[in-house]
Amino acid sequence: MKPFDVYPLFDIEPVKAHGCWIWDKEDKKYLDFYGGHAVISIGHSHPHYIKKLEEQLEKIAFYSNSVKIKQQEELAQKLGELSGYEDYAVFLSNSGAEANENALKLSSFHNGRKKIIAFEKSFHGRTSLAVSVTNDASIQAPINNLHDTIFLPLNDIEAFLKVINKDVCAVIVEGIQGVAGIQIASDEFLKTLRQKCDETGALLILDEVQSGYGRTGKFFAYQHANIKPDIITTAKGMGNGFPVGGMLISPAIKAKHGMLGTTFGGSYLACAASIAVLDVIRTEKLVENAANVGSYLMEKIKSMEGVKEVRGKGLMIGVELHFNATQVRNDLVFKHQIFTGSASNKNTIRLLPPLNITKTEADYFLKEFTRALQPHLQSVSQ
Repeated sequence: MKPFDVYPLFDIEPVKAHGCWIWDKEDKKYLDFYGGHAVISIGHSHPHYIKKLEEQLEKIAFYSNSVKIKQQEELAQKLGELSGYEDYAVFLSNSGAEANENALKLSSFHNGRKKIIAFEKSFHGRTSLAVSVTNDASIQAPINNLHDTIFLPLNDIEAFLKVINKDVCAVIVEGIQGVAGIQIASDEFLKTLRQKCDETGALLILDEVQSGYGRTGKFFAYQHANIKPDIITTAKGMGNGFPVGGMLISPAIKAKHGMLGTTFGGSYLACAASIAVLDVIRTEKLVENAANVGSYLMEKIKSMEGVKEVRGKGLMIGVELHFNATQVRNDLVFKHQIFTGSASNKNTIRLLPPLNITKTEADYFLKEFTRALQPHLQSVSQ
């Protein structure tokens, strides 16, 4: 047997990592400016994170949600305090796709409706409901087309006002679209979504799977717009590599036994990992660090030759070049030993480094990125 071949792979085999650095089996050192799809929030192999997991593993690793798991209560309390949502409830799952799947299901339970509004270039996951609100036909099987979803242009208020009505179950939107190449939902747009959802009884779901957990200089990206969603979904940076996801749920949405369920969600180990992440974000002031280092990076990159546009907030940055970015990204990893991310916009490179990145490491990236751009600038100008 061999792995099912659905991923294009770099010919690199990482074997250890620490902070913002990764080493491969040849002991070659790489700067991680992608964090494995924005998963590494507090840095690789953080000692507090390792300690928390080891301590929990020595006690009990797993039992089902049919018993009390006090670590879930600790996680809920710390997450509420740090995010500013102490009055919300949390439902824990295993991934961002599962969090979005449950958010849509819970919305339908709440208002009894079926129609969903999502946005062009969105990515919400690959499970049945989540992929139906993901605007990518290439990953939708015929069975996924059974759901009633309307796709609208992001930030097009006029288009949204034409279709929002009392038939709509939920509006799901990313605070910042990641896979699309860091496309930001404007403050005015998000406020309009909130207002019209209130008027029609639709629920507003903010997908913060990639943009949450301090990445944008706020705990959640949409908080820059000063609104409050009905449901917030999260994953990726929540566990710093341990599979975990969750929903933050408004107190207006009532729970009922049996309406949602999960075998592995909220396990002892998942909670230990998630609690450790929150501890480190708080004590090391990583939300503030993301804002400061991110602003520094964006200002420096904007002045680079070959750069068309820089989009983002904090350490969620999209660098759009005047040309296809694929070879630049390949050169960054193979010639300059720096991991970065791609986007559906082929001219865009995504930067999603760990939130504990230092200014020194940012300067190292800027120097190597400038060097990586040079040969491509020459070829374009000829």
